Amino acid sequence: VQLQASGGGLVQAGGSLRVSCAASGIFVSINDMKWYRQAPGKERDLVAVVTGYGSTDYADSVKGRFTISRDFAKNTVYLQMESLKPEDTAVYYCNAEIRVRWDRSPRHYWGQGTQVTVSS
Repeated sequence: VQLQASGGGLVQAGGSLRVSCAASGIFVSINDMKWYRQAPGKERDLVAVVTGYGSTDYADSVKGRFTISRDFAKNTVYLQMESLKPEDTAVYYCNAEIRVRWDRSPRHYWGQGTQVTVSS
């Protein structure tokens, strides 16, 4: 199982960016899919989550600006980021809870991270 993130880049403050993360490999189900971010010298923080039922939740710092969504058919999670601020600058990591077989417990997988830089 692999998670491949893409879509990061450099954007000016106030701009928009969308990052994507696709799961590939052999598995039977994906539960929660999440986005985390880690700024230099800081801990990795949860940004947003979308459950296997499509429910969403966000960190207070991004509520009203970021939107998480998923395409169940493509096994892909997206993070649409609007009104970006310099403090949103970080490496963004996707995380998914994936079950590879019905007789195995699900486990968490991480994507490789994608850099988002917001200039002031």
